[in-house]
Amino acid sequence: MAAQVVSVNSTVRMPGSSSASYFDNESMILRVQRERAVALAGPRALLMQAAHPLAVSGLLAHSEALEDPYVRLARTAEVLSVITFGSRSDADRVARRVRAMHRRVKGRLPETVGRHPAGTPYRADDPALLMWILYTLVDSSAVLYRTYVGDLNRTQHEALWRDYRVLGRLFGLRETEMPGSLVDLEDYGRAMLSGDELAVGDWARRRAREIVLEPPVPNLARPLLETVNFITIALLPDRLRREYGFAALPPAPVRRALVSAGAVYIRRGFLPLLPAQVRHVPAARRAA
Repeated sequence: MAAQVVSVNSTVRMPGSSSASYFDNESMILRVQRERAVALAGPRALLMQAAHPLAVSGLLAHSEALEDPYVRLARTAEVLSVITFGSRSDADRVARRVRAMHRRVKGRLPETVGRHPAGTPYRADDPALLMWILYTLVDSSAVLYRTYVGDLNRTQHEALWRDYRVLGRLFGLRETEMPGSLVDLEDYGRAMLSGDELAVGDWARRRAREIVLEPPVPNLARPLLETVNFITIALLPDRLRREYGFAALPPAPVRRALVSAGAVYIRRGFLPLLPAQVRHVPAARRAA
């Protein structure tokens, strides 16, 4: 069963001891996020986030002027890990810090991107932007889990979305500001990807691609990075792949076929042989 949430005003309240987690061992978010393979969801989610001109201004573009973006991204990953695998008290603590940071981040678009004219105001705690960020996280996690770990049926996917709604509440979203069911979530995703709210601007096309696809890694790690980049590009929604201007060769169907073939090998022939201490992330092993 997914964790149940009882909300009071704009904060999340859960019954029981503050040392317990928001999620138990049967929660889908734990089952999904404990898999190392799902870490590949991060680059995909980030490129999807950067396709929203207002969201990218409040996240990557804003942080670039303040600090190393890789420090910011590592910190975000740690926050998600604490909320998913840590105690409720620790989750509340990091969520309060994130909400406070979001309240301070605001500005105006420096240039026109898509339907958003230059000068359009943005703020990081805008519910519409937070919802897009949340969608990219749950969608990317589900896509990578299905690709490299195992099946995710409708009941499990629905439970995963219920768990992510807990994250949404912790980050400041109200229940009414998030899709109420998996069907509603899918409708939201289709509307965003087919509408005019998203547009990959020049900054995202240049800087977000650099941050995601060209991180500073040792030369020995370059082949692994190229593999991760190939997977990231292949699993992006078609529209965003085109707007980022990623190379057309090999064609998208070929890229997807190559990823699928490798995924079948990993799911059936490789992953089942790995011990938990290798297959699962350290935070999941500590929480077990």
